[in-house]
Amino acid sequence: MDNEMKIEAPQKEHLWLQQLLGDWTFTSEMEMAPGQPAMKGGGSESVRAIGGFWVLSEGSCQMPGSDGGDKGIMLTTLGYDPKQNAFVGTWVGSMMTNMWVYKGKLDASQKVLTLDTEGPSFSGDGKLARYQDVLTIKNKDERTLHSQVRQDDGSWKRFMIATYRRVK
Repeated sequence: MDNEMKIEAPQKEHLWLQQLLGDWTFTSEMEMAPGQPAMKGGGSESVRAIGGFWVLSEGSCQMPGSDGGDKGIMLTTLGYDPKQNAFVGTWVGSMMTNMWVYKGKLDASQKVLTLDTEGPSFSGDGKLARYQDVLTIKNKDERTLHSQVRQDDGSWKRFMIATYRRVK
């Protein structure tokens, strides 16, 4: 039959995502404003597979400045689209209305996944800015994620880093 859907097999990029599966804890530092000390935090994350093509991450953290009552919830989807030759995904969090849509590539070492996205500018001027979330595999039980924003001069300014350690 010409109309039958072809069953796809996971590619090496899909398999790369499988190393993210499991339960993790993380510590983070975020620069809130120039000249101010970094805000420290942490939380947990559980990453599961959706078939052989996607991973879904469900994370939680205590919101900065709260007394323990305000909890942030984050959901991340990641997959690989062979038609775009790119990793694709989304990030949403309970602390904002923007859905971040990712498109990215692995570096030559196969250890660093850079995800490009666009979202509201930190300046609050209503404009969009370019961002990157950069996931670095340190080893099977440790990875980092840092976020950076594109500056007017074309450089990238890092404003957040999180270190993840596998629990199981």
